[in-house]
Amino acid sequence: MNSKVSAGARILMGLIFTIFGINGLIMIATGSGFIPMPPPSPEMGQVMGGFFAAKYLMPLVKILEVLAGLMLLRGCMVNLALILIAPIVVNILGIHLFVDQGGLPMALALTVMFFILFLDKKEHFITFFKA
Repeated sequence: MNSKVSAGARILMGLIFTIFGINGLIMIATGSGFIPMPPPSPEMGQVMGGFFAAKYLMPLVKILEVLAGLMLLRGCMVNLALILIAPIVVNILGIHLFVDQGGLPMALALTVMFFILFLDKKEHFITFFKA
């Protein structure tokens, strides 16, 4: 993989997860973040209500987003960052494929950037795929 493309994907994903993770933590703590969110659709409201009903889930996800985002930005422990955000990326894609298609372009962009980084680091993950 082209190192400039990989570095660009790493930095952009790092920014996205750090900024939106911090915004989410502020939103959880105060009720509104520094990035205004549009009101959710009724379906998305139900999904988000379920996430927030499990009191630990959203703070945990947002903390992991911030940690992984900072790791990606610094370029340290990128493999660990990819492991931490893999299930988050899958859920972002799933929610925007099946519940709220409005965020699908961002979800697809995150998925593509994730795979660019994963393919760049695939030699570190090959053990997971051996029988």
